[in-house]
Amino acid sequence: MVKLKFLVTGSAGLIGQQLVKDLSESNQVFSSYNESIPEFGEPIRMDLRDQTEISRVFNEKKPDIVIHLGAMTDVDHCERDKSSATEINAKSTEIIAKECSNQNSFLVYLSTDYVFDGSSGMYKETDTTNPIGHYGKSKLDGERSVENFSSEYCIARTSTPFGLHSKKKSFPTWIIENLEQKNQINVLTDQITSPTYIPNLSQMLIEIAERKITGILHVSGASKMSRYDMACMIADKLDYDQSLLNPAIMSQMNWDAERPKNSSFDVSKAASILHQKPQTIEESIELFTNTIKSRD
Repeated sequence: MVKLKFLVTGSAGLIGQQLVKDLSESNQVFSSYNESIPEFGEPIRMDLRDQTEISRVFNEKKPDIVIHLGAMTDVDHCERDKSSATEINAKSTEIIAKECSNQNSFLVYLSTDYVFDGSSGMYKETDTTNPIGHYGKSKLDGERSVENFSSEYCIARTSTPFGLHSKKKSFPTWIIENLEQKNQINVLTDQITSPTYIPNLSQMLIEIAERKITGILHVSGASKMSRYDMACMIADKLDYDQSLLNPAIMSQMNWDAERPKNSSFDVSKAASILHQKPQTIEESIELFTNTIKSRD
């Protein structure tokens, strides 16, 4: 079997680390990064703000498949520094989409539930986008660049990815650290998403890439849930004191950027076409907490 050449952007990130590790088992993987050198794959520096560098990497490596994860994802930072968010999330995606067309590479672009306004939830791929913050707007501009400039692509939207990483914290890690220290913390009861366990997301993205599934696909966890309910599940699984979790609401948060209230996904399309199915939150939390326990 011929090894495929993958180029993965954002390879040192929360999702990228897992994805490159999984891909490297049977493919050649160029792990592109800007600052932190990735643990897996063949590291290659590629600053998403540098069009010349992006073109050079594409011309040198000639990837069969590109999985574009690299992004500015801090929602409040995106609101404060809109020009950087646009440059990294939208403009670089346009360049990558054009390079994919030039090299005849299949492009998987990871997008977000924040392209929706959160007024209804359980969003399908065909529902109308309407981002309310600049992060969502910049990612939606990235989606449009992919649609306009790449010849063969999948826009894979996800929601609230979580997992373990040597340097980066996801929501459950923050919960666990605070509960271990017996800190009282405020957790939102009215922000609803579809939490996605990164090992499950990684397998879904790899299947999309290898099968060259085209169009838009919602690849998140199969359950919609508030941050508070998720925190309670984690506390329950790991025998922490749930009374340390204070129910809070979004209007109490001192944020720079507005967040969608209910950006949960309908994943029935992914569940019907992928062999790697979106996991329920119960399955994901079980796997996640088992990994935590095995490390202790």
